[in-house]
Amino acid sequence: MKHRAAVIARLGLPLSGAWGLGGTAAHAASAAQPGQTIGVPFGAPFPKGFYAVNLSSFGVRETAPLNSESNVNLPTLLWATPFSVLGGQVQFVFVAPIAASSVRGAPYNSGWGQPLLAGQLAWDLGDGVGVSYLLGGYLPWETRFLTQSASLSHRFAITYAANDWAITANLLYGHMLETRSPNGVLYPDYLNLDVTLTKKFGKWQVGPVAFGSTDLKTNVVGYRQQGQIAVGGLVGYNFGFMNVQGYVTRDVAERNYGGKETRGWLRIVVPFLQDKGEAQPNRTLITRRQAEGR
Repeated sequence: MKHRAAVIARLGLPLSGAWGLGGTAAHAASAAQPGQTIGVPFGAPFPKGFYAVNLSSFGVRETAPLNSESNVNLPTLLWATPFSVLGGQVQFVFVAPIAASSVRGAPYNSGWGQPLLAGQLAWDLGDGVGVSYLLGGYLPWETRFLTQSASLSHRFAITYAANDWAITANLLYGHMLETRSPNGVLYPDYLNLDVTLTKKFGKWQVGPVAFGSTDLKTNVVGYRQQGQIAVGGLVGYNFGFMNVQGYVTRDVAERNYGGKETRGWLRIVVPFLQDKGEAQPNRTLITRRQAEGR
């Protein structure tokens, strides 16, 4: 079981795993899947209401002798409340990940990932600019397929959403509360950066996207940092009762993952009990009328 988790993390497969072969230091990947916040204007306050979201992705990493595959699903419930603190809108997020992977052609393994509970403050600065801060926690989870130990997630986002543009940069910093799992897996802190630049054409949304991730340094001898940079493109459409986005990303650089990955992503957002007076008409996803000063 430990060997299976080792291979999963070294390949950078879903969420986190472990690495510990031949006496080398054990490693784990990011608790937050890199690229998962692409396409969402997290720097802006959302129109008040509830949102049911699912992001599903399938990736193939070019590992020898056979490719490795992984599927990650992130069912999410988001509540944009009518409350404010320090002038920022209060928002809550709950995520319950499900992941499956096949390492170098081996049979698939699957399991639930660590649930994320988070609160966010989002400020509308005017002229289409918004900033936010999210503080959350990945709860302890007894699995040998994914990360087990609890961690804190800090996220700092800035969004420009006006004149039919939607530009967002979201920096995720993960702090592991335990440096090692019960079976000796090393959990380093990590940084992820998700970037979106899209243009609206009626109900359509298109544009380039990118993300990067890196483990942070530790004092463990033999530790090898993992990291990647990926770029791609996004297309979104507003059906009215739901919003759909698809994007494809490809690694242009990777470090200690065993090979480059190509990944396809599909997000579905269903708003309910939403304040329609705040929602931007025909806007894919959940953007407010920031440019109109609302």
